Amino acid sequence: MKFSIERAVLVKAVAQAQSVVERRNTIPILANVLIEATPEGVSFRATDLDTEVVDRAPAQVERPGATTVSASMLNDIARKLPDGALVQISTEAASERLTVQAGRSNFSLATLPREDFPIMSTTEYSANFSAPAPALRRLFDKSKFAISNEETRYYLNGVYMHVAQTEDGLALRCVATDGHRLARIDAPLPDAAADMPGVIVPRKTVNELRKLLDDDEAQIAVSVSETKVRFATPTITLTSKVIDGTFPDYSRVIPSGNSRKLEVDAGDFAKAVDRVATVSSERSRAVKLALDEDRLVLSVNAPDAGAADEELAVAYADEPLEIGFNAKYLHEIANQIERENAVFLFNGSGDAALIREGGDTTAVYVVMPMRV
Repeated sequence: MKFSIERAVLVKAVAQAQSVVERRNTIPILANVLIEATPEGVSFRATDLDTEVVDRAPAQVERPGATTVSASMLNDIARKLPDGALVQISTEAASERLTVQAGRSNFSLATLPREDFPIMSTTEYSANFSAPAPALRRLFDKSKFAISNEETRYYLNGVYMHVAQTEDGLALRCVATDGHRLARIDAPLPDAAADMPGVIVPRKTVNELRKLLDDDEAQIAVSVSETKVRFATPTITLTSKVIDGTFPDYSRVIPSGNSRKLEVDAGDFAKAVDRVATVSSERSRAVKLALDEDRLVLSVNAPDAGAADEELAVAYADEPLEIGFNAKYLHEIANQIERENAVFLFNGSGDAALIREGGDTTAVYVVMPMRV
């Protein structure tokens, strides 16, 4: 194998592949990246057995071939090479080494046989459709903060992507919850997606997927089966097993009868929550919301550290209400809101609150109260 590749292209491709590799591996080959050179270009493949990424890059290929080499080592070398360098990568049949040359720098790296590298099977996908990158980015970015970290409730350790019935017809929906807060985000249903099975996309895959979604013009090819999900651009393919579990019936926890309505500037609210929570040593300390006519007072009382309160001018015309929430949860939800106004719908001090972005019902958040 022998090919030449621009340093910037190599850095991007290897970094994408290397991010899938687990830091601690009991199987040595899983620490490696599989490099395959063909007349069409070079691909870099990495896997942790649950997730696989393939990044295809343009290169001048003199001799096709394949081998595997340490992903982190190749990533470190590529990053440290001078900008603009042309990198020559080669293997010789006689030696089990990979040579990396750029200018006066020369590296010889140990390899493992390509035959030992596990490649994720390409199962039959029951649904194949195309979705614009901005729509997928919004679905996952706005929901992933609510993914649970509790290993015992493993079925909450991801984002539930499925087809849902709304007032305006079918929609592609992403939901995440940890039992304390919930995010439910809708997007227009892409053509050919109606028969898609609902799948729980693991947290790691959601984070890797984000790297594919920066180009606003890109169309992402999405393939879904009962056990796997695949997202692909012309140069990168991300394949992942889905979480084998049943996502709970989230519709039961979304309140429908909350009638007390608060409208507040989302940016001002997020900053005020952050400021009053400063006096608490624990980020999870409850912040109290005291509502009166067109007035909101946020307060935190931490006996060991101090107390803080801040008043905001708001739109509120219902009965006075006092209710407490986890400061961190409130801050995270407020930061998701892109429109100027956040709309809070309350029932009583012991009931979950519903939060929307203005009049937009395609992004809905629920947060459970805390005692204050």
